[in-house]
Amino acid sequence: MNSMSDRICLTHDTASGIEAVHARFMAHAYDLHRHDDWLVGVTESGVQDFICRGARRRSTPGRVILIEPQEAHDGQAGDASGFAYSMIYLPRSWLRAGLMDAYGGDPGFAASLCDDPLLAHSIRAACGVLFHSSERLIRDAALDAVLDRLRPHLGRPRRDAPGGGAARVARLARELLHDTMARDIGANSLAKAAGAASRFQLARAFRAAYGTSPHSYLMQIRLLRARQLLATGMRPATVAVECGFADQSHLGRRFRRAYGLTPAAYRALCTNVPDCKAKVG
Repeated sequence: MNSMSDRICLTHDTASGIEAVHARFMAHAYDLHRHDDWLVGVTESGVQDFICRGARRRSTPGRVILIEPQEAHDGQAGDASGFAYSMIYLPRSWLRAGLMDAYGGDPGFAASLCDDPLLAHSIRAACGVLFHSSERLIRDAALDAVLDRLRPHLGRPRRDAPGGGAARVARLARELLHDTMARDIGANSLAKAAGAASRFQLARAFRAAYGTSPHSYLMQIRLLRARQLLATGMRPATVAVECGFADQSHLGRRFRRAYGLTPAAYRALCTNVPDCKAKVG
């Protein structure tokens, strides 16, 4: 590896075993090798040249790379400008549990290189979340979006389970989110507590009932509670802890995006308590 130009950033999600990589190479990247995971990635820049399934492939920006477990492949730059990519490594057990279907047999990718802008977007989004967010529910939601977009490429269209309990599942999940607002609850735990067959069933039921995902709803009620506490004069750092935000800066970013002013500014407007850091707008 040319340390002056090449770089690899990797993060590991302990709960799922999933890894995410951002990498850039100027020339040769790696020799022929195999992984035990499902690889789903997107070329970010340059030309990504690789051999897979006995043929040479050339991936350009926005194209999606799909490699099955134990498929041999290599990698190098397709021209002098080098290439960059984002990649997610999905353990077999995670994908198997996520599909939860009755098709029988092992799934497989129809092609190792494809054009699917929605899948590319979900891969980028999931990589960003894995690198920058520690919240379990938002990580689960981002990874589930990748799995949902992968289904057509695996020949596994979604089959919704029959039953009339979707509204009850959504209601119980909503109540649990209110009761445990400050906890970092994961999608699997929330689904189990609400009586859903899986986190995927819960996500569909919740969206049907409330028009949004469980994570988005949780963020909305956290922000609403934060407004209430700030209006009483509670300091932003304490509010962040009380409402389940990672820290004060996390609260600040979310609050300003939702309401157009900082928590300190809102507190000052409500209580006339001055704060030298408060900024409106």
